[in-house]
Amino acid sequence: MPAPDLVAAELTLTGRITTASNATFLGSIGDAAVVYKPMTGEHPLWDFPDGALAHREVAAYLVSEVLGWNIVPHTWLRDGPLGEGMVQLWQEQDPDQSAVDLLPADEVPEAGWKQVLEGQDENGRVVALVHEDSLALRRMAVFDAVVNNADRKGDHVLAMSDGHRYGVDHGLTFHSDHKLRTVLWGWLGDALTAEELEGIDRVSDGLQGELGRHLTDLLTPEEIVALDTRCGRLRSVGRFPAPGGRMSAVPWPLF
Repeated sequence: MPAPDLVAAELTLTGRITTASNATFLGSIGDAAVVYKPMTGEHPLWDFPDGALAHREVAAYLVSEVLGWNIVPHTWLRDGPLGEGMVQLWQEQDPDQSAVDLLPADEVPEAGWKQVLEGQDENGRVVALVHEDSLALRRMAVFDAVVNNADRKGDHVLAMSDGHRYGVDHGLTFHSDHKLRTVLWGWLGDALTAEELEGIDRVSDGLQGELGRHLTDLLTPEEIVALDTRCGRLRSVGRFPAPGGRMSAVPWPLF
């Protein structure tokens, strides 16, 4: 749970992120910089008809905490100038680092990177979508498979100066149908490590206890059952999942 002062102290708006599809504001609570997404500013989505996007963001944080990998920044629900919404601690990413990138296809490094796909840019040049081959991004890819993230864009990966990577914008998660759309396909079919399987097991176990109790206020019963089923399937198969169905395997736009 967030500290009491982060829940009760005044939330002051300092700006707005105009590129976001839903109302997203920058703000401050005392000395803490935050992102604030009021539920009144959410646009209904035909394929996510149940619940609030803010609830899914908080549910994603709770699952991240149980995994134990610090993927999602501290996120909670509280009242604000535009009503109740999701609040998340702001993370100042390193402008000189990119964990996900588009590069000319002939300039992809031979080591340290995974290539996801190739395409053409607006000038007809062949480019490649790539991401780091790092422990931090592997963990994020596992997290995305667990929460069924339908919107892992490149800009939703924050590269921190110390090498840590945060994932943000988790409003499109936990659907009971397969919806995994991500730019982090570099480990497709690879075996999950013992540590990754242990993290998945922590989520499965948590659904029978405190995590499950918290999620009942945020997700539908069908979504919680689907979360448990995904964890069981990942554990039994023991590999990174493949795209499924007829939908796109990557979000659009990619960034």
